[in-house]
Amino acid sequence: MTESASPREIFMRLSSGISAGRWHELATLYADDAVVEQPFAVPPAPARLEGRDVIDTHFRAAADGPLELRASNVVVHETTDPEVIIAEFDYQGRITTADHDFTVANIQVLRVRDGLILATRDYHDHLGLAQGMGRLPDLLTALTADDE
Repeated sequence: MTESASPREIFMRLSSGISAGRWHELATLYADDAVVEQPFAVPPAPARLEGRDVIDTHFRAAADGPLELRASNVVVHETTDPEVIIAEFDYQGRITTADHDFTVANIQVLRVRDGLILATRDYHDHLGLAQGMGRLPDLLTALTADDE
């Protein structure tokens, strides 16, 4: 019997894959029926992704953009549930088309079973990402228009 990777190991694979821009490999870390929740998401980021195929499509779309992310200041907290970890980290972001750098804070709660991510709750600073990508003015305009 082979031992599955721990939640910490899976998070580190996910984080290093994002940091290296290996977007096309990331969905293999997720279970077929995995769910990713992003409570702080702002358009166009979805608040919920369901299923490995949808998660794969999401990651592959990121590969086509000018955004590079590198995780730093990573702290992983073990919990009393052996399937769950909480990771705190910063993304050092860079927009390759504008040579613009920025930093955003993140917290991610992962549930991993048998070496695959079953669920995550990703508390990324989506407004900070929008600002870093130069999309904040358009986002605020769109949100204001929705309120009218």
